[in-house]
Amino acid sequence: MAAVDIDVPVEIETQIGHQGDLESQAEGFKEQGNVFYSKKDYSEAFNYYTKAIDACPKNASYYGNRAATLMMLCRFREALEDSQQAVRLDDCFMKGHLREGKCHLSLGNAMAASRCFQKVLELEPSNREAQQENKNTTTLLELEQMADAGFEKRDFRKVVYCMDRALALASACHRFKILKAECLALLGRYPEAQSVASDILRMDSTNADALYVRGLCLYFEDCIDKAVQFFIQALRMAPDHEKARLACRNAKALKAKKEEGNEAFKNSNYEAAYQLYTEALMIDPNNIKTNAKLYCNRATAGAKLKKLKQAIEDCTNAIKLDDTYIKAYLRRAQCYMDTEQYEEAVRDYEKVYQTEKTSDHKHRLKTAQLELKKSKRKDYYKVLGVGKNATEDEIKKAYRKRALMHHPDRHSAATPEVQKEEEKKFKEVGEAFTVLSDPKKKVRYDNGHDLEDDHGFDGGDFDANNIFRAFFGGHGGGFTFDSSPGMFFFFPPLQISFSSVVFTENLGGGIRGGAV
Repeated sequence: MAAVDIDVPVEIETQIGHQGDLESQAEGFKEQGNVFYSKKDYSEAFNYYTKAIDACPKNASYYGNRAATLMMLCRFREALEDSQQAVRLDDCFMKGHLREGKCHLSLGNAMAASRCFQKVLELEPSNREAQQENKNTTTLLELEQMADAGFEKRDFRKVVYCMDRALALASACHRFKILKAECLALLGRYPEAQSVASDILRMDSTNADALYVRGLCLYFEDCIDKAVQFFIQALRMAPDHEKARLACRNAKALKAKKEEGNEAFKNSNYEAAYQLYTEALMIDPNNIKTNAKLYCNRATAGAKLKKLKQAIEDCTNAIKLDDTYIKAYLRRAQCYMDTEQYEEAVRDYEKVYQTEKTSDHKHRLKTAQLELKKSKRKDYYKVLGVGKNATEDEIKKAYRKRALMHHPDRHSAATPEVQKEEEKKFKEVGEAFTVLSDPKKKVRYDNGHDLEDDHGFDGGDFDANNIFRAFFGGHGGGFTFDSSPGMFFFFPPLQISFSSVVFTENLGGGIRGGAV
């Protein structure tokens, strides 16, 4: 029987011819894409692979090639979509599964990446690239676990270390970048943290995590109003963002409490200010810069309340949090001056002057150095028991009291050790009076000059009895002391009691009456 020719409709012949033309055209686009890819002109390669896909959208290799190009352009999310489309079209497309796994790994999806590499090894058990990449996914999972444990323990340096290693494997993972940036902020490395967050926001301005980290940096730098704006923006993008919600609440509470304390201080309500600063310090221990200011503010209030020891501790805490905080050094130095800890004051003022060489800081340093020098001499004011602003009359009264108290004759019945100690004190009292009762010597002494350099003054070689006799009228035999405690006599024997310390007029005209 003769073969029968079958007529093919013209429309079908046209479609078959057109399809063949499209496939041929698509292959041409692919080949051109390959040329540009080999020249590392990935943008042009991408354009030609896209044309190939448009001409023949059912070809898995075209999606695979475009995925490879997108990976070279670091557009991993788009590359992932193309890789997934390639393996949907051809489940045995080994390169498609390998590229999908690499995209998942770069985006930080270690478990998904592992499944893809396992599929490659099912298709080609000896594939070394898949074997190595599968080991990388295991390493990435371990680094994630280490970072999570470090964050729980507040070991932020360890987290940064783990994230740096993780990002070497997963360079496009925003989650790892955000965790690193958050820990950098918590470590006080704000510029680095801001840089990471800003890079993400340039690519995705709606990224709630990046907005949160950006706000966190501002919050920790005591720019609370701006920080709150970023936290609010993050919550608009992700209403359930718990970290942004907590940070926003803390920022508002900290600002309000600090301002309350400042207002109380301005109104001279130092007790209230002290308490409010204390409450503010309990809000967020992570806010280093603001807490340093709060410690310094509380120290200022404490100094007003004469809580100088606590004020020094607060300044020290402020400096521990921020060792560049000049105001805290100045406040502590003043407290050291007020408590006569001059060496410590000099040390703080030296630190300040090295940092900021102003005339005021130089003056403060010189004053502290002078007080330190003066503190290493005998304190004649302490010897007489008077303040440094004592009047001439107060100095005379103090000498009367101390000279009579330590006069050797009064302690003639005491033990040799006591007699020796009282004689020493009697001499010191005379030496102190010699200096403080002489206006010129007193000025030089107050200004820190060495009086031993003065002509005619030698603190170690003078007769305290001569001073005593001169002060009490110039009669060497004007007093006699009973061996009973608190008793001494004039000649003629007019008894004077030390307990009431009352003086009567010496018959020779040496002492006028008066209570000391």
